[in-house]
Amino acid sequence: MTDFVGQRFVEFKSLIDGGIVAQWSFVPAARSKDDLNTAECEYKGKNYRINREPTEKEYNDMLFGWLVESGVTSNSVIYVKDLVTVGIGTGEQDRVGVAEIARDKAYRKLADRYCFEMDQIPYNELKDKDKKQEIDSRVASEKGGLGGLIGSAMVSDAFFPFRDGVDVGLSEGVSAVIQPGGSNNDYQSIDACNEADATMVYTGQRSFKH
Repeated sequence: MTDFVGQRFVEFKSLIDGGIVAQWSFVPAARSKDDLNTAECEYKGKNYRINREPTEKEYNDMLFGWLVESGVTSNSVIYVKDLVTVGIGTGEQDRVGVAEIARDKAYRKLADRYCFEMDQIPYNELKDKDKKQEIDSRVASEKGGLGGLIGSAMVSDAFFPFRDGVDVGLSEGVSAVIQPGGSNNDYQSIDACNEADATMVYTGQRSFKH
């Protein structure tokens, strides 16, 4: 079965008017760290570049996330940590909104995990207010990992038009960002990452799936 990894195939999409769209499947071009470029751009004669190169762990999480991203419907942002998806946001019209959805899902899923560990039920079925407050505090604390997002990689299927989308992840402790690059305002995202001592790489390829 691994022989089919990376192979393109024809996808068929049915339209509401009875028509059919035939298209080649998306294949991610970035499969190793050599395929990635450290974020850099020029704006108004000034060069902007990421201060910190990614660690091996960050490279692994970003590449894993980029491959997962190829199967997520656009527009999307996902968070990955230790080769596990922490939060997935999809189907939105803006980067900020979808980054926030992925963040909120990360918090909810971590709350579910803690709740199952305590009472073997999902969080939304928990009636004990004191236990809920305990879980909420634990999930939102830095010790609890801010939803498990501290040290995670942020993956975006398209560039960030402004820094506000990246800031959503950085404010939760994201340490690495992978995105296509190519925005006129890439310098803003570079500044945002440098301010947070985070790193960022470009794939040079969008990962849209509709």
